[in-house]
Amino acid sequence: MPMPTPEQKLTMIKMEPATPEEIAAMETLSPGDYEIGYQRTNDIVDEALEVFQRSSRSNMGVSGDVMLAIFTANGDLVNSAAGTYLHAIIQPIIIKYIIKNYSKNPGINDGDVWFANDALYGGIHNPDMVCITPVFHNGKLIAWTGAASHMTETGAIEPGGMPVSATSRFEEGLGLPPVKIGENHELREDWIEVFTAYGIRAPQMMVTDLKARATSADRVRTRLIELADREGTEFVVGLLRKMLEVAREGATKRLASWPDGKFRCVTFSDAVGVKHGLIRNASLTLEKKGDKLIYDFTGTSPENYSSYHAHVQAVVGHVANYIYSYVFYDLPISSATFEPIEFRIPKGTILNPDPKAATSNAVMICTGVMSASANAFAKMMFCTQDADKVVASSSNAGNAMVIAGLSQWGLPFADMIAYSINTEGQGGRPALKGMNAFGFPWCPFGRAPNVELMENEFPLLIPLSQHWKDSCGHGKNRGGVGTAQMWVAHQVPQVFFMAIADNSKVQTPQGLFGGYAPCTVPGIGIRNADVVQKMKEGTSHRLEVKETLTERWIEGSWEIEFFGRSARPYNEGDVMAYGFSAGGAGYGDPLEADPESVGEDVINQIITNETAAEMYKVIFDERAHKVDVEATNRLRNEERAARRGRGKPYSAFIKEWEKLKPAEEILHSFGSWPEGQSTDMMMRM
Repeated sequence: MPMPTPEQKLTMIKMEPATPEEIAAMETLSPGDYEIGYQRTNDIVDEALEVFQRSSRSNMGVSGDVMLAIFTANGDLVNSAAGTYLHAIIQPIIIKYIIKNYSKNPGINDGDVWFANDALYGGIHNPDMVCITPVFHNGKLIAWTGAASHMTETGAIEPGGMPVSATSRFEEGLGLPPVKIGENHELREDWIEVFTAYGIRAPQMMVTDLKARATSADRVRTRLIELADREGTEFVVGLLRKMLEVAREGATKRLASWPDGKFRCVTFSDAVGVKHGLIRNASLTLEKKGDKLIYDFTGTSPENYSSYHAHVQAVVGHVANYIYSYVFYDLPISSATFEPIEFRIPKGTILNPDPKAATSNAVMICTGVMSASANAFAKMMFCTQDADKVVASSSNAGNAMVIAGLSQWGLPFADMIAYSINTEGQGGRPALKGMNAFGFPWCPFGRAPNVELMENEFPLLIPLSQHWKDSCGHGKNRGGVGTAQMWVAHQVPQVFFMAIADNSKVQTPQGLFGGYAPCTVPGIGIRNADVVQKMKEGTSHRLEVKETLTERWIEGSWEIEFFGRSARPYNEGDVMAYGFSAGGAGYGDPLEADPESVGEDVINQIITNETAAEMYKVIFDERAHKVDVEATNRLRNEERAARRGRGKPYSAFIKEWEKLKPAEEILHSFGSWPEGQSTDMMMRM
């Protein structure tokens, strides 16, 4: 049977028409049944989410990069608990594929456990793995449940599940279409052995997280059966359909309240895999007509030979990350909320590549999808009743750092460290600064692991963990700052380290309405470092990022390079990396920022005094511990006059701007300049 095409997958995300049985069941609901039943589904998935996190073994699972969901018997998403919104909206593809192709052979039975992680069949990328169970009541299929999480080992050519050096899907390790791995409410031992083999770098993490998915999906199944036992099968069927209809109505009403038009944002990044170079990672036009919305990615760069690609449903999943956080935040996480949204994603681009393309770093290329969504929606919503929901882009960096080897406990491991990605800065807002270290845009309800727990779990010493001063995008309301940690290989002879990133030269997020983008992220390591020795001796130096980097009081061989790196070994005592998480983009003109608020940021060491003067034109008197109002007003007036002097008519600006072109050597993956069209025929074997 053929795998689903991109067009079919986009169709499968949409709701199935209501069956006569569902319509009849909805009509039996009494006043109040919907409200109480909806809350009951919330409680069910929330309970299972807690079970999932407490059962996980991997750092990402424990930190909350997980999702639990309820689906109708036909496979439509009804409600979900996150964790991460990324997985939820796309899982109907997997369920509908099972229903269409496997209903007779091998059959769908009570007690089944299904698994999938192949993006060609509806996943995000192969490290994101899902267990799905059918829900039967009195012999009748009434629903499905799903549990998904990011697994940091797949048996790929590099540890960590997201190989930056992969050039095709054949180098990415485990990639399974929907398969039945359990029967009669038990996982099959032969399938457990398959996962052990592919997770050989970290078998205890692979198998434990597999069981965590299965048991948490089963918890949702159990609670739905209890609900059906108490209220009846018809109640559950009617409730799930009613939830879809209410969610669809809420989404269409909200979209209809905004102005029609086309709203654009084009974003860029500075690398594909281990190769540096400029690419247009999202060329987005949002076209709003009535209660419909079209996401058009025409103009995005063509596919290449890296693992920085995403299949179409992964693009939709990343749109969901933004929309459920800021637009449909009060609506169910449901197939129905995406019913009024269409997608145009041209084939042959990094967002709709050849089936043989590597996609393990889909989440990295989709940073542009999320960042562009924030800016385009802001332009559409700014003049509406939802103007206060506008937000500048979060950092959306997704800089993922992986360590692997043999732990201090003698166990093989390969894991992505959740601290840096779960402490990124939020974008600035119309009336508020972005939250500092707010979380992971892919997983807004995730949590940063405790430093002591990290040191207990992994062969790490973390002598420095703090807000990363000046990492925010500046503005009238600045973005939140990210964090910085120092990671020292500790208690073992050697640790392998790799990093997945793309923003050492160019940041994908853009400031909003005059705000600035956040800072770029350097890659820093120190071999033969003496930091442990100096700490034992009682160093007089401050363990602070700026002082450490500018004074270089840690002696050793310093490595300063692109943040993304393929796997490499570090010896005990080496500083493997500074775990940087980026800040959020700024909102509004920094010259309009409240000077006293800027002064508070200096006092709280969120920004430096130099930044206050350079970016905000605020003079902060450190001796008096207050803003010099007169000097600030003078400096701001001078800057406004300088701006007027630099200004020129748009026609004059564009005449000069159109002559500019980046150096040819960094356009190897961009496509034709400036159109971004493919210039090479891709040959994949």
